[in-house]
Amino acid sequence: MKAEEYPFVQELITNKKGQVLKVVLDFEEYQRLLDAIEDEGLYRAMQAVSCETPFNINQALEELDKP
Repeated sequence: MKAEEYPFVQELITNKKGQVLKVVLDFEEYQRLLDAIEDEGLYRAMQAVSCETPFNINQALEELDKP
């Protein structure tokens, strides 16, 4: 396994058997990956509720007041 084979990877840290233990990334690339993961999570959450009818303001406030 070579770091060049993986996008964003600067270095792979392996054990004696060659198994990857850690991955070194440029901080900006790490931030981009986090942003992509967060975007995917938001997309999935939006898809999960896409068929629901939205509340009006009074219904939303009532829901917030429920224990």
